[in-house]
Formats: sequence, structure tokens, C-alpha cells
Amino acid sequence: MMKKIIGKFLKKSSSNKDKDSNKNKDGQHFNGFSSVKSDVGMSVNNSYNSVGKSSSVMRSGGFYGLNPCSYSHGNADLMNLKIFGSKMGTKVGPVGRLDIDSLPRFGEVPSSEKVGLFIKKLNFCCVVFDFNDPMKDLKEKDIKKQTLVELVEFVTIANLRFDEVIMQEVFKMVSANLFRTLPVSCQDAKRLPVNMYDMEEDEPIVDPSWPHLQIVYEFLLRLLSSSEMDPKVAKRYIDHSFALRLLELFDSEDKREREYLKNILHRIYVKFVMHRPFIRIAIDNILYQFIFETEKHNGIAELLEILGSIINGFDFPLKEEHKLFLVHVLIPLHKPKCLSMYHQQLSHCIMQFLEKDFKLVDTVIRGLLKYWPITNSVKEVMFLGELEAALEATHNTEFQRFMVPLFHQIARCVNSSHFQVAERALLLWNNDHVRNLIIQNRLMIMPIILPYLERNSHIHWHQSVQNLTFKVKKMFFDADKEFYEECMVRVQEDEIKAAVAREKQVFTWKQLEDLAMSKAAREDAVNVSRIASSPVTAASTV
Repeated sequence: MMKKIIGKFLKKSSSNKDKDSNKNKDGQHFNGFSSVKSDVGMSVNNSYNSVGKSSSVMRSGGFYGLNPCSYSHGNADLMNLKIFGSKMGTKVGPVGRLDIDSLPRFGEVPSSEKVGLFIKKLNFCCVVFDFNDPMKDLKEKDIKKQTLVELVEFVTIANLRFDEVIMQEVFKMVSANLFRTLPVSCQDAKRLPVNMYDMEEDEPIVDPSWPHLQIVYEFLLRLLSSSEMDPKVAKRYIDHSFALRLLELFDSEDKREREYLKNILHRIYVKFVMHRPFIRIAIDNILYQFIFETEKHNGIAELLEILGSIINGFDFPLKEEHKLFLVHVLIPLHKPKCLSMYHQQLSHCIMQFLEKDFKLVDTVIRGLLKYWPITNSVKEVMFLGELEAALEATHNTEFQRFMVPLFHQIARCVNSSHFQVAERALLLWNNDHVRNLIIQNRLMIMPIILPYLERNSHIHWHQSVQNLTFKVKKMFFDADKEFYEECMVRVQEDEIKAAVAREKQVFTWKQLEDLAMSKAAREDAVNVSRIASSPVTAASTV
């Protein structure tokens, strides 16, 4: 009997030692998310501070159109792998022990345990791995990827009420993965001079952690789209700080990430009414910095797409702050050299304003004339296209306010040696509405444009431009034959006067050249005699 008791005691003692040794061998199990300093230099909301600040703010890539169900879940034994805190890319705090062995799939547990399992999986996905080394922690990365896919599927199909505890863990995981610093190479590129950095030509940089980031973006997007998410609960975590961090990520060079961010920020703008003024001001500040300081930002097109939806929701009459936004932000956006990267979205925003209030067309046209490019033919073609779209929304009364300076600029474009600019300017007459405006105001426009058309018909090198020129002249002739002939007489008289002035100018220059040559010859003769009589020069030649 005594031997049996001693045997049981020794067996129990050895069992405890094995457990302790296994714990020491494994190290600290992943059990939470520690407080890490933010890289964006801004304070985090108090609600975040209660659970630990988010890890280094990162920039990520989004992959719109992602279908998480298309990911294979792999073998079930992958979920039996233990993840230790020493292998993680972030510190592990003492929130509670979590063994990855205890995380089954959602379909393997009863409904009453799914919420707890959901939170545990969120905690596990707070771990950020080092993707700079593609061979490091391969199994752990794969497990996290499959876990993220499960979370996306669960949020999509589960009838789950997102209460305070769940939202706290959700945004802790989202912040840990999405908010991060830009790749170093992209930061270096931003320090280059403007003439050495081309956003249209340079290859975009994709974050190596994209396989995880894209699923986190999809998770956040589906969460915001879920009818189970209560904005009153989520507003404690989706605050001004969170919105600013999302806006900073718009400078990512990965277009897929910017697409995700655009959709996410738009949903935040729709659901969280209290944040709308702040979001508009924050976007304005980004655009101000782009226009007047850096002229380098990757997400201007996506930000303008968001603004297009916002402008569409403005009520009429427009508020003064909205008109100031048009004058101080949208119109100056025509100035940067990389206009082609976002011109379509910018033109859409401006047309939204004109549809709300057609009287703003005078402000828009004069703004275009102010920033009209001088040496950039590609931008000129874009300006002419936008000009035609604005003129289509113009009434005759508004048109008369700016038609004189406008057609002085169009006339210069008609005479452009770049055939695409000249051709695009002449194609304005193919627009029925624009042509009717011109014909109605022909007494002011014809004297401005006919001299340039006449010059084109004689000296322009491109046949297509000459054909369009004759077509426009015929339109004027058919509209008012008498006034056309009167204008042509003036044009011929002006040409004769100009020819006489040119001959006089040539004659004057000829006289000046002859005078200068004769004076130079006399001075050369004097200088030679002086050099010959100089004793120093004579000695040096001996």
C-alpha cells in the first residue's frame, strides 16, 4: 500500500516538472497586444489607451475585389502549431494566456462559444510578422492568413451584434496591421527634386506584407458594410485620429490599397455624420499641401473621387464654404505638372459644382484661364476638353461675361504649332451648344478669331488643322456673310499694316547692324595701332 502511494506521488511530481519544463521551453505564449508608440506622432483615443496603443502606424496595400472564400484553408493540423511571443513582430503583453492549439474553426464550436473564439482569433491576428525576410516564420504567417480569412467569412455570414468588447478588439487588430510607415524607398523618392521624380513613370512600391494586409482591409470593409455594426458603439474607435491615419495611408503607391481606402473612408463618411466636417477639412489640408508645397502624392485621384460623391450631396443653394473650396482647392489643382493622374476626377468634381449652380461657370472659366499652361501641350489639350464640358453647362448670359478673354486664349490655341492643341481648339465648333453660343455672340467673337483662322489657312503645317480651319470659316460665313466679309476686310488691312511694320522693322535693324559694323571696324583699327605702339607688346613679340 505504501509503495502505491509513493509511486503516485512521484508520478504526479514528475508530471508537474514536465509541464514547467514545457512552459520554459516554449517561452511566453501569445496572449495579447502591448502598448507600442505610434509612428504618426499623434495621440491615440482614450478608448485605445485602455487596451494598449496600436503598433507602429503602417501603410498597406488593398486588393479590391478580394474574395476571401477563394483562399484554401489548408490542412487542419496547421492550426495545431504553437506560436510563441519570441517569434512575433510585436511585443506580447500579459493579457491572458492564449494557446493556438485551443483555436478551432468556427464551425467546430457551438454558437454560444463563437463570440469568445472570435475575440481570441482577433487577438492572435494582432501579431505583426516581419515580411522583409520571405523565409522567416512561414508556417506562422500562413496560419495568420488563414485565420484572417476565417474572420472575414465570420463577419460576412454571422448574425453577430458588435458590442463594446468586440469593437475594442476589432479595432485593436485593424490598427496593429494597417497603420504603419511607408517603405523607405518611397520616402527617399519623395525627397527628390520635382524634376527627378515622376509618379507616372516610376514603378510603384508594393508592401511585402500585402498577403495579410489585403485581408485585413477586406475585413474592415465588410465590418463597416455590416448592418449589425452600431455607429453609436463604433464611434468611440472610429474617431478623428483613426480617420487621419486612414487619410495618411492614401499616399500608398499601391493602387489596390488606395481603392480599399477610398471605399472604407466613404463608408465612414456616410455612417458617421459627426465626422463629416472633420474629414472634409483633413482632405482639404492634404490637397493644400500637394498644390502649394510638394506636388507629390499618390492618392489625389482617389481623394477626388470621394469628394465627387460628397459634392453630389451638397444642397442648393451652396454654402459659402463650399464655394471657397471650389476657388481655393479644386481650381488650383490644375497647376501641378502631374495633372493627368487625376484630371478626370477633378473635372467630375467641378462639373458637380456647375450642375448645382450654373452661375459658377464664370469662376471656373476664369480659373482655367489663370492656370492655363504655356509650354505643356498635353495639359492644354486637357484644359480644352474641360473647357468644352463647362461651356455645355453655360447659359448665354453667363457666357457673355467671360467670352472675350476666353476666345483670346482659344485663338492662341488655334494657332498652336502643336497640331493636337490646334485641332482640339477647332473641334469646339463641332459642339452644337458651344457653336450656338458663338453664333449668338459673333459680333464680339468673329473679330477676335478670324485673324488667327486666316493665318492658319496660309501657314499651318498640318493638313487636318487646315481642313478644320476652313470648316470653321465657312460656319462664320454662313452665319453672317456681310459681317464676315467686313471682318475679312479688316483682317486684310491689318495684314497690310503688319507687313509695312515688319518691313520698317527690318529696315531699322539693317541700319543698326550697318552702324554697329562700321563702328566696330573703326574701333578695331584704333586698337591695332595702339597694340603695335605699346613697348610691352613689342618686347613680348621679340
